[in-house]
Amino acid sequence: MTNLKKSKTRINVGVDVGKDFLDIYIHEKDLHWQEENTESGVNRMEDKLSKHVDDESEWAAKKFLLKTVPGVGDTLVYTLLGDLPEMGDLNKDQVAALVGVAPINKDSGRLRGKRRVQGGRENVRTVLYMATLSATQCNPVIKAFYKRLVAQGKHKKVAITACMIKFITILNAMVRDQVEWGL
Repeated sequence: MTNLKKSKTRINVGVDVGKDFLDIYIHEKDLHWQEENTESGVNRMEDKLSKHVDDESEWAAKKFLLKTVPGVGDTLVYTLLGDLPEMGDLNKDQVAALVGVAPINKDSGRLRGKRRVQGGRENVRTVLYMATLSATQCNPVIKAFYKRLVAQGKHKKVAITACMIKFITILNAMVRDQVEWGL
């Protein structure tokens, strides 16, 4: 871990819980950058964040449902709650487009271009990517899907993107239907 003490700008990370949103804000003051305090500061922030989510019944219910899925951790749960509040109200195409993992075509007339993923909410897509990498190792559904795609000759990045679409679709359906994993 690098020593962050040299930075002249100090930040204070906090959590603002609004009526319908979870907002994480940063102020420039009093966060100690010593290595020994970094981990305890992160733990304090995670505790505060968990407390605020648990105090809001709708968020607590979504958190409980999402945490039942293998490969879903606190980071993904808090990111989805904070940055994708529409989760559960959208269909599979809408949620994939909103996250930025839906393939967008580049066609013009008779010319068929490549399909690419673009747009959407970058921070959700980034966290979902890391969670999907974890899910390809520990989630039986995503793992089997990934292995099948690679066996069919798909590039590994393409297979991961397809797994991301499947993963966010499953999570969205679980929240929409209020169903736990494996039931």
